[in-house]
Amino acid sequence: MQRKLCLLTLGGLVALFSSSVFAAAGPLDLTYSSVGIFAVVIFVIAYLLVMGEEYLHLRKSKPVLIAAGIIWVAIGWTYINHDIPGVTEAAFRHNLLEYSELLLFLLVAMTYINAMEERRLFDALRAWMVRKGFSYKSLFWMTGLLAFFISPIADNLTTALLMCAVVIKVAEGDKRFINLCCINIVIAANAGGAFSPFGDITTLMVWQAGIIKFNEFFILFIPALLNYLVPALVMNFFIENRHPSALYEEVEVKRGAIRIVLLFLLTIATAVACHSLLHLPPVLGMMTGLGYLQFFGYYLRETLPGSLARKRVMAEKRGDEEALKRLGSVVPFDVFNRIARAEWDTLLFFYGVVMCVGGLGFMGYLALVSEVLYGGWDAVYANIALGVVSAVVDNIPVMFAVLSMQPEMSHGNWLLITLTAGVGGSLLSIGSAAGVALMGQARGMYTFFGHLKWAPVIFLGYVASILAHLWLNADSFKVFG
Repeated sequence: MQRKLCLLTLGGLVALFSSSVFAAAGPLDLTYSSVGIFAVVIFVIAYLLVMGEEYLHLRKSKPVLIAAGIIWVAIGWTYINHDIPGVTEAAFRHNLLEYSELLLFLLVAMTYINAMEERRLFDALRAWMVRKGFSYKSLFWMTGLLAFFISPIADNLTTALLMCAVVIKVAEGDKRFINLCCINIVIAANAGGAFSPFGDITTLMVWQAGIIKFNEFFILFIPALLNYLVPALVMNFFIENRHPSALYEEVEVKRGAIRIVLLFLLTIATAVACHSLLHLPPVLGMMTGLGYLQFFGYYLRETLPGSLARKRVMAEKRGDEEALKRLGSVVPFDVFNRIARAEWDTLLFFYGVVMCVGGLGFMGYLALVSEVLYGGWDAVYANIALGVVSAVVDNIPVMFAVLSMQPEMSHGNWLLITLTAGVGGSLLSIGSAAGVALMGQARGMYTFFGHLKWAPVIFLGYVASILAHLWLNADSFKVFG
């Protein structure tokens, strides 16, 4: 009896000791387990569905939301069986916090862009370009250059849609010209977004992680410009120098449009100041900026009756029946309507990606990939390869995976992966949000295979941008930490 009691006591101590070892050890290595392999298969299936979004007409957020839930349920079940559930909760909350900061940041930026759109700022720009009656070559260059310079402030998706609308309006169904212009716009918008923290979700992620400072992004300007110019110069020779028929379109910008642009710039300045001067998350500045817009929206709403009365008197004096009709249908500005019109599919897709990649990283896969890529290869070659991968797999999971791996590499290499992940998506039409959106907007005129035909030329721009960064910013490759 005593012997049995001793054995039971010893067994209990062993079990207790094993449990404490698991708790102290932290995450389990599940890379070669059946649970880990199951999670990878689920993620791959989800991502194949995302890649087929254009053909399946299935919103990209749906498969990754389901995949994220399945992966974390599998992790939770495994850890409960090992009697260490607290570790998974902490890991999940860590990933959720990262997503929440980016969600709020992007939500404010999207709200401002939607507010500018509602005030007809982009419509006015489009109408001006249509009225000018530019030649096809001029239109090709103007839409590309505007996409390159607008996307660092607005996001590359909105910029691409705006420029594409101009091309479709003017090009009179010329499929060949529209296809070339759309390729040019996608490359320009992605390249323009690569040298600004606000130009793309990936650059925003790098900035929020504190790896690259706000002003340091701008040393990527020349590499990004070359990424756009090299293919544009080649495509330029394949565009006829003829003029489309001039179209007249009058667009009146709504009250407060310019002030909303100024408030957006003030919001950006507030976010930068919070991050650089106070060492607080940039999202604090962005949410404060949302407050600016809400107060301005209140001002617009309260002063609307007086403004309408003055405009009505002026229209009656001119006998302008059209203006009187427009004034009768004016809807007050509502900031919450602008929030509701944010790209929720993109925001929810981002949640799914962050949680899927976070779950796979928690299982040990990111450490494994990091060891293979950054341990077996030089960081420069690894970052170039990941840029090409981002043309097939969206650049958001690629960048989030690299940030989660935290490989030991120089400042120049962090700038390199920021550049390649940003512009690598231009290699294929499905490689970026801008490309996917334009395939829908210019359906039948801008296609996957129409873009693929120019992939070698686009790749020349990709190589040129990398070589320019390696040469111009060579000193940054000597800086670590």
